[in-house]
Amino acid sequence: MTMRAQPQASHYVDGAYVEDKDGAELNSLYPATGETIAALHDATPSIVDRALAAAERAQPEWAAMTGTERGRILRRAAEIIRERNRELSELETLDTGKPLQETLVADAESGAEALEFFGGIASTIGGEHVQLGDDFFYTRREPLGVCVGIGAWNYPIQIASWKAAPALACGNTMVFKPSEVTPLSALKLAEILTEAGAPPGVFNVVQGHGQVGEALITDDRVAKVSLTGSVPTGKRVYSTAAEGMRHVTMELGGKSPMLVFGDADLDAAVSGAILGNFYSSGQICSNGTRVFIERPLVEPFLDRMTERLRGVVMGDPMDEAVNYGPMASERQMQIVLDYIEKGKAEGARLVTGGTRSNRDGWFVDPTVFADVTDDMTIAREEIFGPVLSVLAFDEEDEAVRRANATPYGLSAGVFTRDLARAHRVVGRLQAGTTWINTYNLTPVEMPFGGVKLSGVGRENSREAIAHWTQVKSVYVGAGPVEAPY
Repeated sequence: MTMRAQPQASHYVDGAYVEDKDGAELNSLYPATGETIAALHDATPSIVDRALAAAERAQPEWAAMTGTERGRILRRAAEIIRERNRELSELETLDTGKPLQETLVADAESGAEALEFFGGIASTIGGEHVQLGDDFFYTRREPLGVCVGIGAWNYPIQIASWKAAPALACGNTMVFKPSEVTPLSALKLAEILTEAGAPPGVFNVVQGHGQVGEALITDDRVAKVSLTGSVPTGKRVYSTAAEGMRHVTMELGGKSPMLVFGDADLDAAVSGAILGNFYSSGQICSNGTRVFIERPLVEPFLDRMTERLRGVVMGDPMDEAVNYGPMASERQMQIVLDYIEKGKAEGARLVTGGTRSNRDGWFVDPTVFADVTDDMTIAREEIFGPVLSVLAFDEEDEAVRRANATPYGLSAGVFTRDLARAHRVVGRLQAGTTWINTYNLTPVEMPFGGVKLSGVGRENSREAIAHWTQVKSVYVGAGPVEAPY
């Protein structure tokens, strides 16, 4: 057993690493080889209680600091992340299997951007003042209290930062549970926040499987739960959180459409489809996996996509020349392969890929299906892997209707040179995050989230402040108080 990324301990509570080996074993595996790179333990009830108690104790002091003071700490944490980007990127690659070429620019850096952005606006969080004659009222935006974050395995440090940054900027404290598949980088984020000046207990990390998450979200000390995960998991967490009337943000999955009209720039559309299907080996919740293409452009699109996929370089993700990595787990690889077999069995035309790669690790070849119909399993269910489905359409209204014929609504994209049509179509698509002539760009300044089964609430941007605070109204009377008796 090679321990290439062993942390000091499994959990980070009250400003320090802590361990309790009574918890079940939790190992991190390198997806490119299957080797164990770190051995950890699930949080025991004692660890969970310690983490929540630390967050509860720290919250009043943290909230009493000025926004400027909290923001300074968050911005310093962003600086430290950037200083250590290489180290953090290598850790993320070992934990997730994503190519180092990708993690160097898309993971820790995205986390730093969130900390920097919310650190920069922490001092501006406030309410409003409205005059009512001589009387007036004002509102205060107050923190919710102790918050729980539950992460996914595709972007571990990014997701932890996307939740921690606005939560902490608003004066909340957090207990964060990473995915059991990728437990490592959130510990580094906690360590960095402490180094940047966050008081003990402000940001805590506990590891574990579902039972640890359930213990967190059912605790009376918890005011909010923010989850990034699948729709089935989101439904369970949302329902459980609702029993305690807790605030929630649910950033869930989707089966997002990408509409490519006949006048689109072909190379731009192909590039967008690559970003929306094969970046991170397809393990991105917002991916545009249903690519609706106006019929005359279908074959040129498929020819160009096949040509572009020859540029895929597989291999050890720690090699910066590699641009395509494995699935994050053996289980996810098998899920993807099963969906591919369903696509073949239901009559979709396999254009390229369709198999497990002939190499060590959990690699699946980039897969493109054509002649896909709306009722096929691969067009209805989220695969979360490198599988692109091409569906032909003839008319704009038809494309919009079919694009919306899904219970999901996370994202959507439109490729066309006709900008009037682009804005018209985007306005009709049922999705929370949309793009025109690009795909999967998620700057921290822009709200991110879905509609329908794809979630509630928004992450990033000033919009997120509303989801990490509660409003208190204060009416101030300036005259006599009249009463009927």
